[in-house]
Order: sequence, then C-alpha cells, then structure tokens
Amino acid sequence: MKIRSCFVLPMFGVSLLGVFAGGCAHEQQNPPPAMAPVARTAPAPETKAPPAFNGSAVSISGDIMAACNIVINKVDSAPKFDLEQSSLLPQDREVLDQVAKCVTTGPLKGRSLQLTGRADARGETEYNFALGEHRAESVGSYLTQLGVAKSKIVATSRGKLDATGTDESSWARDRRVDIALM
Repeated sequence: MKIRSCFVLPMFGVSLLGVFAGGCAHEQQNPPPAMAPVARTAPAPETKAPPAFNGSAVSISGDIMAACNIVINKVDSAPKFDLEQSSLLPQDREVLDQVAKCVTTGPLKGRSLQLTGRADARGETEYNFALGEHRAESVGSYLTQLGVAKSKIVATSRGKLDATGTDESSWARDRRVDIALM
C-alpha cells in the first residue's frame, strides 16, 4: 500500500505581478502493521500553511489566488494595517477588486469567503480581538460595495492569538486580514 501526501506553499507580495509556487510529494511503501487503516465518518481537518505576507492589509489564500488567477509579488516590501488602524490602503483595494470580481462573476461565483482579522501581539487581548474584527469588517464592507453578497462573507477575529512578531517589521505582518474560501 502506498501513502502519498502533498502540500502547496503559496508566495504572496504587493505588486500583483509575481509567482505562485506549488508543492511536493512523499511516498512510503508499507505502513507499520500497528497503523492499520481506520474508517472515518468525516474528513480530517485541513491543515493550512500560515498566510504569507503579501505587502498589504489582506492575505489571499492560495486556492483563491489559483482559481482567480491573482498573482502577487514582493513579499516584504510594504506594511499591512498601521498600528491600531483598520483602514484599507490603495494596494488593498486593487487585490480586493480582483477577489470580488472572481466571486461575483468569475470562476468562484457564488462561493463564500471567510475573513479573519488579526493583530500584533502588543495590547490587551480584548482590544486586539475587537481590532481584528474591525479590520475584517472593513474588508467585508469593501467587498460588499463591489457586489459580493453580505450573506457570502463571514468576518471573524483571531486578535493577537496567532501573532508571531517581535519587532516592527514582523508586527506589521501580524496586522492583516486573511481571506479564504469557506
């Protein structure tokens, strides 16, 4: 029996003219006898690579980028949301315009989006949850102005729960909204 695994590692950035890189495979011939297959009633939860820094206040998942032919480049060239801010910047609007077109008239027409607002590790937990929520709502509001149905958008916040930054440049990576398909 062969077991095969594969993953995709997307690369994001700011100029919208970059690259999307793909995964690899690993084969194992015979699993140990103690590891007999077990019937499952539901699929195992999908593990996703952490969103890469795309140089704006939004981070687009690889499946949306591939389906919508959105390509972003220059990973570390620009900050995301400013400290304690939830306003979108022009480069954010450019990529959100592409996402909106894709889910209203393109290949992902009718699909729902999960918007997850995030904050850096500084500040109180409750404050950062609220800030992450405001960021997600800001992105959601812009998408609805572009024709994405409100019922197709779910905005949540992780606050500072997944923040990894330790200095200004890495804190900037934590201040974002991740956009993924539901």
